[in-house]
Amino acid sequence: MTDFLLELRSEEIPARMQAKAREDLARLFAAELAQSGIAAAETVTYATPRRLALILRGLPDATEAVREEVKGPRSAAPPQALEGFLRKTGLTREQLEERDGVFFAVTERPGRATAEVLAAAIPAVIRAFPWPKSMRWGATSRSTESQRWVRPLHGIVALFGGGIVPVTVAGVESGAATLGHRFHHPGAITIGSAADYVEKLRAAHVIVDQDERMALIRDRATALAREAGFELIEDEGLVAENAGLTEWPVPLLGRFDAAFLEVPPEVIQLTARVNQKYFVCRDGAGKLANAFVCTANIAATDGGAKIVEGNRKVLAARLSDARFFYQTDLRVPLEEQAKKLEKIVFHEKLGTVADKVERVAKLAEWLASEKIVPNCDPKLARRAAELCKADLVTGMVGEFPELQGLMGGYYAAAQGEPREVAEAIRDHYKPVGQGDEVPTAPVTVAVSLADKLDTLAMFFWANEMPSGSRDPFALRRAVLAIARQIQQNELRLPLTRTFDRVISFSFIDEFDRFEDDASRAFIPVLLGFFADRLKVQQREAGVRHDLIDAVFALGGEDDLVRLLARVHALQSFVGTDDGANLLAGYKRAANILKKEGVESAEWTPLDYAPEPAEAALIAALDAAEPAAARAVANEDFEAAMAALATLRAPIDAFFEAVTVNDADPAKRDARLALLARVRAAVHSVADFSRIEG
Repeated sequence: MTDFLLELRSEEIPARMQAKAREDLARLFAAELAQSGIAAAETVTYATPRRLALILRGLPDATEAVREEVKGPRSAAPPQALEGFLRKTGLTREQLEERDGVFFAVTERPGRATAEVLAAAIPAVIRAFPWPKSMRWGATSRSTESQRWVRPLHGIVALFGGGIVPVTVAGVESGAATLGHRFHHPGAITIGSAADYVEKLRAAHVIVDQDERMALIRDRATALAREAGFELIEDEGLVAENAGLTEWPVPLLGRFDAAFLEVPPEVIQLTARVNQKYFVCRDGAGKLANAFVCTANIAATDGGAKIVEGNRKVLAARLSDARFFYQTDLRVPLEEQAKKLEKIVFHEKLGTVADKVERVAKLAEWLASEKIVPNCDPKLARRAAELCKADLVTGMVGEFPELQGLMGGYYAAAQGEPREVAEAIRDHYKPVGQGDEVPTAPVTVAVSLADKLDTLAMFFWANEMPSGSRDPFALRRAVLAIARQIQQNELRLPLTRTFDRVISFSFIDEFDRFEDDASRAFIPVLLGFFADRLKVQQREAGVRHDLIDAVFALGGEDDLVRLLARVHALQSFVGTDDGANLLAGYKRAANILKKEGVESAEWTPLDYAPEPAEAALIAALDAAEPAAARAVANEDFEAAMAALATLRAPIDAFFEAVTVNDADPAKRDARLALLARVRAAVHSVADFSRIEG
């Protein structure tokens, strides 16, 4: 068994593309070799800014000979069948084998040297490589048929064992030579085989293993911060990006002017991270320190002093810009900034951002006034909502859109707004993702909910709904965020009434149709969308989707807290023997009623002497119906399930002993009405017809 090494050396590969490139290289090579029946025992891939490498371990020296048989027509078949088979296989009549009166096409392919297979695979993989962005270069680039690569390709190392696999791609011939570090070892290095590739490049100041570079950056940056009395603020994305920018990473610690610390720490961290790829540190008190860690791609003779000084100057310029934006923004009250939102279109069908802000303000005030968000001051909720989007027109957010909301909170606090208002402005976009913090402060909850509810309702009203994978306005994410806030804060939010309120708060002149029933036709569709997303969320929490359907199918249930309490009680109940047997009895009753076409039947006292099992079921229903109704009214769904459980034995006994379709029409009608009563009693808790099993 032999190892294969491939290195594709080019100009700088963007750091963000390297991880996917390694996956694609391994996948494409595995697919190419599989066509010849070859599979590697182990696949290893590496990526640096200047090279993409693959090592396949444990390859055979040659493929095995292959003998293929294709069964054809019988020898007595019509001539047309034989002629069609010969055309399909490309053989002549004399080349066929006849066994037991049946023709067989037998082809034998001799084994090929693995080196030949690799020589054919390399150009095919390079041609098919799915770079997000690629380019043509050189004299041949005028042709659209010329080779494309992420950056101009300069070298190919292709070794099978110790031998070169000869290929030529875009005028570049394969060989055994590569280059080391651009500055420390710019000369050529001859690679002997896959076995010495990593260490020979290490000797030339290139660490090809991206995981090793990441560990070096992470550990050394942490140590430098600790030696200076600080703690490094961890950032795995930045570790990976710096590893993708360097072949010989050397972390260095520097300081910036402490006067810049007057700027919010998130601004400093974002400036350092996005613009300069620097790590930042915190002091012993947990506050941002005036220290940064940059990652050089060279081991400087002066220990990196000049590199640190150069990076300090660049960072100082960036922070000066950030401080200018911050100080300039502070001079303009948020109330004045908010007026500029009248000139920004939110959506062509939904008016300006100022229009949206007004709707959100009315809705936040309503949520507080109706006590849907308890302990929330309506005036503070409205004030926070009126200012929540004002930072969108500030210089700082224009430079760093990621800081929207956060900067508004800082500006509101600095301009004397109440703490609750500043916090609500800061956090009203939360929760942004599944792992994000859910707001709990009342004013923040009111504004955050109002913002998302307005977005959801208005886009559905405008018929801009998600379809398939397309969700340009992130409405699926908005539903999950709303659901998380309702559940975590246990808010009794009636969705239908709330969506109706959103529409009534709209004041877009050219769409002044909100008093018509047609303008509210979207609400059932939106509730269905809400139910679908809730099923996705709850499925991840272990809740069965059919149980959510069973509760939603009752109609009129749009209080998520109550709905989920009912679903959880239902899930516990159907998992018991009583629940499973009651479900079976219900379905038997429902099937009989469906077959007989009984949608509903009025229960009247019997005018005949009931059979014992029939009387027992009537008595059980007389006790269970009011007990279940009281429990549902009190939102004690466990008690409601317990009341239904008492029906299990009487229903089983009824079906064992009583003939529903009795010859006497009066008895038949009465017993169908009794089954309809059973169905209605069960439906007081959930629509059991939606439950699987």
